[in-house]
Amino acid sequence: MVCTARAEGEKSDMKLAVPVRPNDHQIGPPEARVVVVEYGDFECPNCKQAAPAVEILMKRFEGQVRFVYRHFPLELVHPYALPAAEAAECASVEGRFWEMHRLLFDNQSALEPTDLLEYGRRVGLNTARYTAQMADHAYRPRVCVDVESGLASGVRSTPGFFVDGRFQDVSAGLRSLFDATAAAIGRK
Repeated sequence: MVCTARAEGEKSDMKLAVPVRPNDHQIGPPEARVVVVEYGDFECPNCKQAAPAVEILMKRFEGQVRFVYRHFPLELVHPYALPAAEAAECASVEGRFWEMHRLLFDNQSALEPTDLLEYGRRVGLNTARYTAQMADHAYRPRVCVDVESGLASGVRSTPGFFVDGRFQDVSAGLRSLFDATAAAIGRK
């Protein structure tokens, strides 16, 4: 199974087609006033730049924002993005998604299979289970569900952000994400 994300242009009137699900990777309070969803790719340089900005966003609006990360590996331009997403899913099963998320972005230039195995060890995963899951592509269908939801929402490139279900263009900088989040909080 191969996911079908491709890098293309985006539309400004896009809306989140698939609401946040209980099995989405989330941080922040469930009752948060605003929900920010990112479709990301672990090999995307722009996603790597966005990761610390999201951490700052979560601190700035502490208790008011819930952040959701969904996979959107652009396989045609980032050959290691899909395996990296699978590694994050393996880590998720052991409650280590966010640790792996950070490690993958911190080491974005080293995402080959041997690197991913080392990252599994670093975050404390059961190595035998992790190796078997990666070899079997056990969580590729889960990654592809995220990709399909992104495509249904009109996402074509990464990072793809939605603030309370509405697409937020960050191509001119991440300040727009902060402004849109503040505006959404102000409306509630």
